[in-house]
Amino acid sequence: MALETKWVRYGKNQEYIGYMAKMDQVNENLPAVIVIQEIWGVDAHVQDITERFAQAGYLAFAPDLYAENGERIEDLKAERVVEVRDFLDSLPHTVWNNPGEREQAIRELEEGKQNRVTKTFEKMFGGIQSSVYIEKLLAATSFLREENEATKGQGVVSIGFCMGGALSGLLACRDPQLKGAAIFYGNAPSEEEIKTINCPVYGFYGELDKRISDNVPAFADQMKSHNKLYKYEMYKDTHHAFFNDTRASYKVSAARDAFLKVLYFFHQALVKE
Repeated sequence: MALETKWVRYGKNQEYIGYMAKMDQVNENLPAVIVIQEIWGVDAHVQDITERFAQAGYLAFAPDLYAENGERIEDLKAERVVEVRDFLDSLPHTVWNNPGEREQAIRELEEGKQNRVTKTFEKMFGGIQSSVYIEKLLAATSFLREENEATKGQGVVSIGFCMGGALSGLLACRDPQLKGAAIFYGNAPSEEEIKTINCPVYGFYGELDKRISDNVPAFADQMKSHNKLYKYEMYKDTHHAFFNDTRASYKVSAARDAFLKVLYFFHQALVKE
């Protein structure tokens, strides 16, 4: 069966936009999966993930967190994000988080590219705008539950990757009606925020992604101490972004296992209510 895919405006004043996918011959109301982007935006990879969940029988929706009034702002347009990603991919990974070495590499670019990369890098990495992004995500869950004809009255779950993984956890803290949240290699919410979670949370991490994975046991303890439902998978010999099949860090065995488990998690949260 073919998919129906389209970009959809939503929000009180139709100010937001997202990529929507569902099976095109299915007319019944469907439960929804919110797919939350990596730092690279709603790119071909995130659209592909959205389509995978649609093929599994859900309506899947990926809000474009970088868009304002339905359009990407100049410094976060797709081609600008790709330019930054390609620049970072040309450097040893240790340089990514070393400001001195990274800025030296930027200075070696020709002037026009240097200015573009600097501005876009600052927009992408200069402090994640969690409050702005969460507002767009809360508008999306409300839209799917209350307005969108294909999902009206149905449950909503979330899945996010890296930056989106952290936002998936935050969405669980802020949306009391969310049915489940999957975090793929994203930072955990604060302990204070954890207190407001009402749904089960499932985490997926790479053992070698120390910046994030080293904090997972503490997150698990905090969730347990506040009587929240949380479980996680820690994949051995696996790096950050193991689910992204466009990156060198992709690990097929971990990605396959995680996809199977997150589908079952969503089935339990949404279908078996």
